[in-house]
Amino acid sequence: MNLKLETCTLDDAAQLAELRVFAMRPSLERIGRFDAERARQRLLQNFATEYTRLIKLDGLLAGFVVLRPQDNDLLLDHFYLHPDFQQHGLGSAVMKLILTEADELGKVIHVGALRDSDANRFYLRHGFVLREVAEFDNYYLCYPQADTRYE
Repeated sequence: MNLKLETCTLDDAAQLAELRVFAMRPSLERIGRFDAERARQRLLQNFATEYTRLIKLDGLLAGFVVLRPQDNDLLLDHFYLHPDFQQHGLGSAVMKLILTEADELGKVIHVGALRDSDANRFYLRHGFVLREVAEFDNYYLCYPQADTRYE
């Protein structure tokens, strides 16, 4: 697997917004909240190339991740894989890179996930702890590890 996290440009924004809609559609439909335009705008209104990385697998765009500073911590604001790339270990490989980066910085990562999304099990499996349950979302934290996470 040739996995790379690459910087993006403003020209990538529309394509990433469409990828977000495609990836989130099943979870949003399950809770009766699918609105393609709102899903696009949620990404585009705060799009920041400096925090957005393209997930490339063997040169193909497989997804993207947005990891931005939040106070003294990090916010995993978006993490989407195209459905064709899900369930093959790619998400875990990307998460390992993100967690390693946060560990090296000594930063806590915050993330939210739709309550009925498969993402909840994914985050729990990767060491996140549930912090808060809201009407539609669960909010998690992952604390930095001292060189012991992947021994």
